[in-house]
Amino acid sequence: MANVHVLDHPLIQHKLAILRNEKTGVKEFREMISEIAGLMCYEATRNLPTTEVEVQTPVALAKCRMLAGKKLAIVPILRAGLGMVDSIVDLIPSAKIGHIGLYRDPETHLPVEYYCKLPDDIENRQVFVVDPMLATGGSAVAAIDFLKARGCKQIIMMNIIGCPEGVQAVQDAHPDVEIYLAGMDERLNDHAYIIPGLGDAGDRIFGTR
Repeated sequence: MANVHVLDHPLIQHKLAILRNEKTGVKEFREMISEIAGLMCYEATRNLPTTEVEVQTPVALAKCRMLAGKKLAIVPILRAGLGMVDSIVDLIPSAKIGHIGLYRDPETHLPVEYYCKLPDDIENRQVFVVDPMLATGGSAVAAIDFLKARGCKQIIMMNIIGCPEGVQAVQDAHPDVEIYLAGMDERLNDHAYIIPGLGDAGDRIFGTR
């Protein structure tokens, strides 16, 4: 699929196996979500622009490259997306953070907005939308809709696990948005859960299952 990147790095795949295990406890689950997000961030930011600078080392002058002042924002989809934020901020401490609150209606499986707070200059930033699961794609499409309505033009979606139905939904609605996944699973079941998936990511992150 165009604009879809499934990351098969051994470290990511090892941590993903721990994440999927039903015996993994809350503490370790949170740690794996955060660590995988950090590893994914390396790939998702690969094409950020850089500029050449000169740095005086203890020995000589070195020509180096640094980020070219690109403004970034991280926007987790509440609540599970919060689990992915800290490790990304550790790598990009100057990034601003917005929040989009959505829940899935249990009958229709459609997203319902209950909160949206974004940086004032969000339209001038490259935005990374983060959520552990890309299931039906409804929440992702709605979040991207909100961002584009506020003028955002550069948006990247980062999900730990996706499925063909969710990926297709995002691509159909927003073909310009790149999607980064740690794993692409088989399908959705009748309850719109990813199979084999890892259960409810929010419940497992916050210990509410």
